[in-house]
Amino acid sequence: MNIFIWIITGLVALAFLAAGSMKLTQPKEKLAPQMPWVNDFPQGTVRTIGLLEVLGALGLILPRALNVLPWLSTAAAAGLILTMIGAAAVHVRRKEPVVPAVVLGVLSAAALWATTQG
Repeated sequence: MNIFIWIITGLVALAFLAAGSMKLTQPKEKLAPQMPWVNDFPQGTVRTIGLLEVLGALGLILPRALNVLPWLSTAAAAGLILTMIGAAAVHVRRKEPVVPAVVLGVLSAAALWATTQG
């Protein structure tokens, strides 16, 4: 069971690390073709979202891997769920596909469950 938990958490962390890193390092003009929602937000907001995703990804893995404040992994998973709820709301408002945000939200919920399993 422990390996299964690490696989779920690791995959979720990789997805958020990749997405967040793109938002942190690329100007919104370069992100717009893939992520048209960035046109509705200032560059600083896009970077903040990217930072939250990167911190959430690191928060899923590092506290439990290092056995230092492991409850932070649970908090990170909850934060990522909230982030995906916000993302889904933006996509609904823009009449864009909401499935990617919902899938990442469900995976974040699975990571939340996994962090509570010991």
